[in-house]
Amino acid sequence: MACVMQDDSIVATAPDETARDALCVAALYQFTRFSGCEAVRDSLLRLCRAEGVRGTLLLAQEGINGTIAGRSQAIGRVLDHIRALPGCSELDVKFSAAATMPFHRLKVRIKPEIVTMGEPGIDPMASAGTYVAPQDWNALITDPNTIVIDTRNDYEVAIGSFADAISPNTTSFREFPAWFRSERDKLLGEGRQPKVAMYCTGGIRCEKSTTFLKREGLEEVFHLRGGILKYLEEIPEPESLWRGECFVFDQRVSVSHGLKPGSHVLCPACRRPVNEEGLASPFYEEGVSCEGCYHQRTDAQRAGYRERHRQEALAAAMGRSHIGDRQPASDTEPSGHEKPG
Repeated sequence: MACVMQDDSIVATAPDETARDALCVAALYQFTRFSGCEAVRDSLLRLCRAEGVRGTLLLAQEGINGTIAGRSQAIGRVLDHIRALPGCSELDVKFSAAATMPFHRLKVRIKPEIVTMGEPGIDPMASAGTYVAPQDWNALITDPNTIVIDTRNDYEVAIGSFADAISPNTTSFREFPAWFRSERDKLLGEGRQPKVAMYCTGGIRCEKSTTFLKREGLEEVFHLRGGILKYLEEIPEPESLWRGECFVFDQRVSVSHGLKPGSHVLCPACRRPVNEEGLASPFYEEGVSCEGCYHQRTDAQRAGYRERHRQEALAAAMGRSHIGDRQPASDTEPSGHEKPG
């Protein structure tokens, strides 16, 4: 690991040359009340640019969510700044390392929600579920009176999950409330309600999904503190009930136990992970298409992706970044996957 927390500060560790050059990746979120998101955005943009930090930070009146990467000291200064914001002193942060910068640019965006559920009146600060530490998670999900729900989307679940977890097969977190309402009777059955254990990548989606289930009348609702990432970081692989890899919303694409880089690559056309088998498909072309999206794109679209990939390769050969780190003028939702966590 290239960066760890010690007394609320980041300490760089370098057991070898690779680790010494590694970048610190910080996945963070905090539900709080922001009344002046524009001022928060502007201050974060200035600081991150000055420190050479890239990534995505989403701001809303309900708080902050995102993942950023940079040198350990730079990440430390940005996190200190965020912790000084109203209600952010207990900021939830999970660290990992990356050999190269996992983000093309810096984006700090203002949104209606920091993780989009689209369900009015959901307030995790008032009524979220019960946190379960990674060390206690196995006992909960192996309890026969517990049903386990993966709140992530279908493309995430496809590359890894906990054994016997129920997947809603959603393409967006917005679909989760409708899925639960339609499947409620089948999930819960009759008589005494079961315990419900929920998990997601970093914990933030479960803050809302557990709040939603409690509002729907469920009582024993639990969620994995720190999400899959914290579980993979803290639970030794021989003791782990996780199977596969965990999709992450940056250029690393996926991570495995110990938060080591995974084996998947990202298809730039559909923004979905591709495994080793998928790389061997005749429909896979680097930078252009994969088996999952080939028939969903036109020849003209593939030609555009091919030209973009060529330009990126030329820029890399000349030591330049094809995609800049300037903040777009608009705060509209970015293309591809929004970073939910």
